[in-house]
Amino acid sequence: MDENELKRKDQSALGAWSTQGNTNSKASAARTGPSPVVWVMMGFLGLIALGVIFVLPGIVEDYELPFTPRAEIVETNVQSAGRTPTTAAISPFEEAQRAKQRQEAQVVLASLLERQAALEELEVAVWAEPEYAAALGFAKLGDESYRSQAFLGATTQYENADKALQGLQESVPQVFAAALAQGQQALVDGAAKLAAEQFTLALILEPADTGARTGLRRAGSLADVKRLVGEAEDLRDASRLDEALTIAQSAVALDGAHEQAMSLVGAIRAQIADNAFTRVMSEGFTALQAGESQSAIAAFNRALAMRPNSTQAQEAITQTRDQLAVAQINAHRGAAEGFAGQEQWAAAVLGYDAALGIDANLVFAIEGKNYAQKRAQLDTLLQSAIDQPERLADTAVYAQVVQVYYTGRNLNVDGTRLESQLNELEALLDKAQVPVEVQLVSDNQTVVTLYQVGELGKFNQQVLSLKPGKYVAVGTRSGYRDVREEFEVGFGNRSAPVTIACTDEIVAVNRR
Repeated sequence: MDENELKRKDQSALGAWSTQGNTNSKASAARTGPSPVVWVMMGFLGLIALGVIFVLPGIVEDYELPFTPRAEIVETNVQSAGRTPTTAAISPFEEAQRAKQRQEAQVVLASLLERQAALEELEVAVWAEPEYAAALGFAKLGDESYRSQAFLGATTQYENADKALQGLQESVPQVFAAALAQGQQALVDGAAKLAAEQFTLALILEPADTGARTGLRRAGSLADVKRLVGEAEDLRDASRLDEALTIAQSAVALDGAHEQAMSLVGAIRAQIADNAFTRVMSEGFTALQAGESQSAIAAFNRALAMRPNSTQAQEAITQTRDQLAVAQINAHRGAAEGFAGQEQWAAAVLGYDAALGIDANLVFAIEGKNYAQKRAQLDTLLQSAIDQPERLADTAVYAQVVQVYYTGRNLNVDGTRLESQLNELEALLDKAQVPVEVQLVSDNQTVVTLYQVGELGKFNQQVLSLKPGKYVAVGTRSGYRDVREEFEVGFGNRSAPVTIACTDEIVAVNRR
């Protein structure tokens, strides 16, 4: 077999590789995933690459091209043939050098084929078509050099193609990240088709990535989610909040990560809560205007439970309590002043105390209580003197009652009860100074002593002039039991006779 025949066979093999690359590139661009035929071809190419790497170096001495046996060089006797050779004979050294260069080109070609197969699996033409085409362009230039047996040039071009494909392989993580990011942004923008394309690409590059799978699923439901969100917004605008919330929740159920749907659910819930809060607050203010303070406070407390940090509800409660406190204070004040007007001073004190229990700084209550307490004390002293006139017989008591009397007179206030008490006490004080004759009767054997007066001695009958009051007379006699008589001297009338005599003889037990 001559050298021209060898060249034709090399060119045929290289042309088949180049055509295969172009066909694969076009097919991969037209489909969305590798077909079974491609998988078989990839496996076949892998076997070829392994053969080139591990087998070819051992047999390169016997073959010039991958599938062409080396031609034996036969010296031709030009003279004996009677003709001139058309080509110069190749020396063994040149042949060895060319074989070595061919082997180097084939080694680079094997790496190039391996990278091409891996990138075809990742459908490189879909995401890096210009770069991939440029790499194949270098490979075609290498093919041309190889066909012309310019193996050094072929190696250079194959290396260029190999480096370009290597760069594409190394860019896969960045392309994956970009596809994932663009898919997410497309979801935000509502571009379902673009999102599906980007997540599909991401899954081609990283088939096990859960984020890409989730994104592709979300892209599939995006149209329905957008429709539901639109319906929910229309219902919300129509103030049909419960229906709007149900529709918005359906959208979230389809895509729990859809920000607009989740935001809409939150907004509708907040609006429903706002309406409920406003309604309860209105109930409270209505009750407050009707004077139903307790009902108003109950409503405001319910509103505060809805919004624990609501200053509006807290201020309403404070306002209502203040209003209720003012009403209660006014009620207690009116009651206390009413009791004071009726000269029921003890009851008036209780009324002022009730007002001070609400606000201890109420001036009217402090002053009113102080006055009512003094009047209550005066009333008690006056009434006590009136109810116990006999105590006026005691000089000290009489002096104290006189002081109480003048205290009341110096008040210079109108009061039926006070005036009546003072007049009655004045009469008692006058009568307390008028003596009354009292007849004392005894047996002339008993020694009589009259407290507040002194010892009267023994007598049968004695008349004394005594001021009205209570008195005590004591009688003693040797051998008889002592006697004690309490009697009262009335005002303005003669008292009944008082008998004081010891008549109960003491019997001796051991009389001799």
